[in-house]
Amino acid sequence: MNDLASLSAVEMSSQFEARTVSPTEVCEAVIARIAAWEPKLQALYAYRPDEARASAKASTARWSKGAPLGPLDGVPVTIKDNIATRGVPKPIGTAAEDMTPAADDAPPAARLREAGAVILAKTTMPDYGMLSSGLSSFHPLTRNPWNLALNPGGSSAGAAAAGAAGYGPIHIGTDIGGSIRLPAGWCGLVGLKPSLGRVPIDPPYVGRVAGPLTRTVADAALAMSILSKPDARDGMSLPPADIDWKIGPAKVRGLRVGLMLEIGAGMEPVPEIRASVEAAARRFEREGAIIIPVPPILTRAMLDGLDHFWRARAWADIGALPAERQAKVLPYIYRWAEAGAGVSGVEAVRGFGQTMAMRAASAKLFRQVDAVLSPTAPMAAFPAEYASPIDDPDRPFEHIGFTVVWNMSEQPAVSINCGYTSDGLPIGLQIVGRRFDDVGVLRLAKAYEDWREPQKPWPRS
Repeated sequence: MNDLASLSAVEMSSQFEARTVSPTEVCEAVIARIAAWEPKLQALYAYRPDEARASAKASTARWSKGAPLGPLDGVPVTIKDNIATRGVPKPIGTAAEDMTPAADDAPPAARLREAGAVILAKTTMPDYGMLSSGLSSFHPLTRNPWNLALNPGGSSAGAAAAGAAGYGPIHIGTDIGGSIRLPAGWCGLVGLKPSLGRVPIDPPYVGRVAGPLTRTVADAALAMSILSKPDARDGMSLPPADIDWKIGPAKVRGLRVGLMLEIGAGMEPVPEIRASVEAAARRFEREGAIIIPVPPILTRAMLDGLDHFWRARAWADIGALPAERQAKVLPYIYRWAEAGAGVSGVEAVRGFGQTMAMRAASAKLFRQVDAVLSPTAPMAAFPAEYASPIDDPDRPFEHIGFTVVWNMSEQPAVSINCGYTSDGLPIGLQIVGRRFDDVGVLRLAKAYEDWREPQKPWPRS
């Protein structure tokens, strides 16, 4: 029965319709999987199995009457800590936060609940979502199922760990600089950062999106069919669109695909990462794509400017807290943010201006290509106790160069597994598309998913 936890969302929905499996049976299988894994992983927050069982029971009744709320009815999901769910406090990863329960669901949670999805739990994240790590002052240290000594990445740390361990098929994260794609890459998952505004969120912010982490491209698309529905609370959301999210593989013959193996600032890919991405590009080429090596588009000024702006923004919040709450912030984050006190208004504005420079550089590049392939991250998973791959608050963003550009340019980008290191750790391939072409990016990912070599078995507890 525990194997039911490994079904994809598409498979679950099909079996629910055929009445060969019920949402209640799937829910119990996932709860058993969590019981085996969670003491080691620590991926969940506000885990409420009895509420999940009640939700699954109601879904089972709807399917038995032939009246499901949609294809996600009865499918187990998790939602990141920083996406509000009614009645649950939203600590955003930090012990310094006010633990007042949320009054209502944020848009992604509302859409999932309306669709009948079984919300199992929230998932862990680092303080304020400002680390690519499972390290937090509020949540226990979250670990990577592929190797418990290693980090799942972040800031959607618990979502990625839960996905790789099989806590159901769909896990919703957020991404402002790589926080969906980086942990997806380090945990072997599909992680989609949609175009800005494709998935309504609350509160919205520059570059910040919500999106799915799944084991398959089809499940990511199925999640997007629900998450992308409109919500008036997000003043930055895109106009409602009738999008066909049933994803088949893209036709790549003649497609101009940029291959970006250097990003221009921060860490460069280690040889194993580079080789795997090059191999993926050769496969696209064999299928008829025109592979075009493209130069890096990120500069040191862009990365440092964003760092200065984000430090100032973080200190505006942390510096306003009472001293007793400031003392609860993760020391790494506090040290990083405190430097924002010395950033002048002019420097902060200049730093924010670098987001426009990233946007301009991306637009120039996409006048030459239809899509871009790159590493998701320049290295494989790193020690669990580290706040970042180099664990240095004075150089916090050296590893996000390949991902952060596309947040600021508002383009869709997906990470999909493209191989393994000599130690058996997943390697992420990032596929970037034109602004608003979320379906096109998923189609390219689906094509690669169909071509790639057989994957290693998922980790078992």
